[in-house]
Amino acid sequence: MELALRRSPVPRWLLLLPLLLGLNAGAVIDWPTEEGKEVWDYVTVRKDAYMFWWLYYATNSCKNFSELPLVMWLQLQAASLLFVDNPVGTGFSYVNGSGAYAKDLAMVASDMMVLLKTFFSCHKEFQTVPFYIFSESYGGKMAAGIGLELYKAIQRGTIKCNFAGVALGDSWISPV
Repeated sequence: MELALRRSPVPRWLLLLPLLLGLNAGAVIDWPTEEGKEVWDYVTVRKDAYMFWWLYYATNSCKNFSELPLVMWLQLQAASLLFVDNPVGTGFSYVNGSGAYAKDLAMVASDMMVLLKTFFSCHKEFQTVPFYIFSESYGGKMAAGIGLELYKAIQRGTIKCNFAGVALGDSWISPV
């Protein structure tokens, strides 16, 4: 996954300083209004498996973030943006041993259900806004599986969110 950080008056390396210093995860940075607000955290998705997410709140001069959709992964200016380093072991997501890596799509989707349940429970303001999952390349395989499991979790009532759809770009999936 490629992270495209927005321009900010703060050098990019300084954004990682709280993580490097071991400060409390889940920090909230209040940038000037034109830059928006960001939060990040880790979710323990399984024993020894930790998934990292980073949320950029939407900045729009005409609407509040709660009136705009929440998009996972793809950067848009008219939506809040939720980056997830998925599966565990990529980006800032990590494992404490090689046995904790996801072994198949079912485990990847299961880990994501833990993350999304935690995220939407802790950020209730996003439970009613439209939520989309966007991905490309091999991530398309994961996005399709995650979308299906999210739909099932919503039907069971285990995750509360306004799941609006999945968009796949040049996805690496089997036609079967």
